Amino acid sequence: MVNVAVDLIKAWGHANVRATHKTTIEVTKDEYLTPRGDCIVGIRADKALSELDPGLRSIISKDGSIVIVIFSVGDYFDYVVGMGSSRLTLSSDEKLIIRRSEYVDDATLMIRASKAAAGLSRELVDRLKRGEPLLVYIVGVDLEQDRGT
Repeated sequence: MVNVAVDLIKAWGHANVRATHKTTIEVTKDEYLTPRGDCIVGIRADKALSELDPGLRSIISKDGSIVIVIFSVGDYFDYVVGMGSSRLTLSSDEKLIIRRSEYVDDATLMIRASKAAAGLSRELVDRLKRGEPLLVYIVGVDLEQDRGT
């Protein structure tokens, strides 16, 4: 049996969204974005990692779990696939970070991600630069639930 959990974060784009970072993507509760925040694709998020659904947090914090994040702005969407880990604390009250590397801190949502901000659809990024609403769907998949049976 496969165990799946989903949650949704609502955020906003901003004129300073650049999405040019080569190793991370970030969504934050911060109200502002400077041009230096080249990994940030959404601000004013309605929740951070610590506030995600407990079932989703449980799946993401397992070794071997799969994490899928779908970014949706109007008719445009893109997605990132990565791995969960037992090293993830998911304790940030302010943000979430998707990482291509295996680096972990309190804001890390997934490691070994399939892409970073620079790899996101430019149509999606252009919409975010206009300050449009961003929906961030987070899906956790635990394929190892039945191992050993």
